[in-house]
Amino acid sequence: MNRAAINAIFARFAASEPEPKTELCFTNHYTLLVAVVLSAQATDVGVNKATPALFAAADTPQKMLDLGEAGLKNHIKTIGLYNSKAKHIIALSQMLVEEFGGEVPRDRESLERLPGVGRKTANVVLNCAWGEHTIAVDTHVFRVANRIGLARAKTVEETERQLEKNIPPEWKRHAHHWLILHGRYTCKARKPLCRVCVIREWCEYSDKEL
Repeated sequence: MNRAAINAIFARFAASEPEPKTELCFTNHYTLLVAVVLSAQATDVGVNKATPALFAAADTPQKMLDLGEAGLKNHIKTIGLYNSKAKHIIALSQMLVEEFGGEVPRDRESLERLPGVGRKTANVVLNCAWGEHTIAVDTHVFRVANRIGLARAKTVEETERQLEKNIPPEWKRHAHHWLILHGRYTCKARKPLCRVCVIREWCEYSDKEL
């Protein structure tokens, strides 16, 4: 896809949603981190049902440690993989207290050292907490980017590299949010809503219905 088409796509996204944001609910950098960890292989809707009560009880690493793994599990048992996620959240909370003064670190290397935090989670936190121009590639972004022609990749890692290269700097801050929202509500996995798609004239998907 050429640069003019890429600019046109993101200009249309920006016109439709000038300030896209994560749909995860959070109150501070720590609760953002916890929400993103909980969202792995789960829906934002499902996570958001569990986290208000959790964050009312534990919105700092120390409060989470005080709540304990059993207490945490009781709050998140409706979320998939809650046992392993609880272990990770307790462990990362312990590390935040012991090594970072209870604060969420701002650099990728430190974030990726935290239990349960991989590159995608680190990218989301850096972007949503501090506005850094990271591109977090989840299932929606992977599918949409490769379907419409922004990337031609077989893996999440290669998709991220291609998006970093192909997306102009002025669009990078919000790029992954636009792609997530587009994948969630328009460019759906099984049946994309091509007829109402705002970028259909530049999309390279071969099976689109117009």
